Amino acid sequence: MRIPDLIGSLSRPFVSIELLPPRREAELAGFGQAVQALKGMKPLFAAVTCGAGGRGAVGTLETARDLAEDHGFTVMPHLTCVHVPPAALPGQLDALRTCGIRNVLAVRGDFPAGMEPVSKGFRHASDLVARVRQLAPDMAVGVAAYPDGHPDSRSILEDIGFLRFKLDQGASFAVTQLFFDNRRYFDMVDRLAAMGCTKPIIPSILPIRSLGQIKRVMELCDAPVPGTLLADIEAAHAKDGDAGVRRYGVAQAASQLSELLEQGAPGVHLYPFNRADMCLEVVQRAGLLP
Repeated sequence: MRIPDLIGSLSRPFVSIELLPPRREAELAGFGQAVQALKGMKPLFAAVTCGAGGRGAVGTLETARDLAEDHGFTVMPHLTCVHVPPAALPGQLDALRTCGIRNVLAVRGDFPAGMEPVSKGFRHASDLVARVRQLAPDMAVGVAAYPDGHPDSRSILEDIGFLRFKLDQGASFAVTQLFFDNRRYFDMVDRLAAMGCTKPIIPSILPIRSLGQIKRVMELCDAPVPGTLLADIEAAHAKDGDAGVRRYGVAQAASQLSELLEQGAPGVHLYPFNRADMCLEVVQRAGLLP
């Protein structure tokens, strides 16, 4: 089913999740266990990434198909400008349709070091959105949003303008990059509404597991971490190591989630990083377990 239709049919906030395709045979068992546990949250949909940092799209379609056929998930595989040449797009969309998939997230993706967009390729997510809408009007297309601004944008306002353009090109909704200051999310939503755009913007939350994780996230995603939050994480680590950070991460994510829903977000998108434990604790603490 199309994600916008699912959202429109709900009378209560939802939870969705983001999963990474297993990269090695040894990861399959753990991935399957995590998926089985995450089903207990009854997520509205599961996004399936193409890998951060330009690592490639290997396994994205296969993982999405397995989640849909074997586990009953509504899935949303990522399509990226980096890994989808225009000539290959019709075949990829046909493959998704064959699996019963009717949702995609159209993003530019991360170009590997030294790689530039090919002259005849999709250069921007908006180009990919427009082409998917042409080729597959039955598909619901989501795009990425950046409450803290995309690293390549010159300002928050410019970035919101780019988001509005992607939505105008035919995207039905957006899923944000992870963020930690809810004011940034609501400011973005309010500015879009002032432009006449009220399509769903789904906020994303990362439950912080370790000090090393948050440092990697800061480096990989260019996600600003408030100084007070980082100080709290470092204090929790100094006191109890990563076990202390994990406890803090559950409480912080549950608080952020609750505030987002109380102030009108349609739902929340969680990053389990293929592990179920923290996300289950977060939604339980926030009172969202079915």
